[in-house]
Amino acid sequence: MTGFEMFWPILAHVLLVYCLYGLFRLRRRRMIREGRMTEEAIRWGAGDPPESLSVKNCIANQFELPVLFYLCCILLYITEADSLPAVVLAWAFVASRYAHAVVHVTGNRLSLRFPLFITGFVLLGAMWIWLAVWMATS
Repeated sequence: MTGFEMFWPILAHVLLVYCLYGLFRLRRRRMIREGRMTEEAIRWGAGDPPESLSVKNCIANQFELPVLFYLCCILLYITEADSLPAVVLAWAFVASRYAHAVVHVTGNRLSLRFPLFITGFVLLGAMWIWLAVWMATS
């Protein structure tokens, strides 16, 4: 690899998080305008309607498994294990997070969301295995 390829998937995931926060704000603003939510309820984190709760939960998901993704990407870079397979795995993980987020904030069908989560889980596991093998053989 020639440089910072390992960091582009991280930036792509950060973009997803910012887009989700924007969507969250838009949905909450609409809920207030329609009288389905009050600013007081927002202040105390109570009574989110399903349309905003799904985004709120999706945002929380972006700070669970992806934290291990960030750490793995940084370690892959530091150890110089950020080769093409590692970068491809990173992009595939981020793609799975985007797909998971789309399902989460639209119909939120668990039958679609869970396989996308498992896909990302396995891809991230493969990244960690790649790192472990690299360190064991270098």
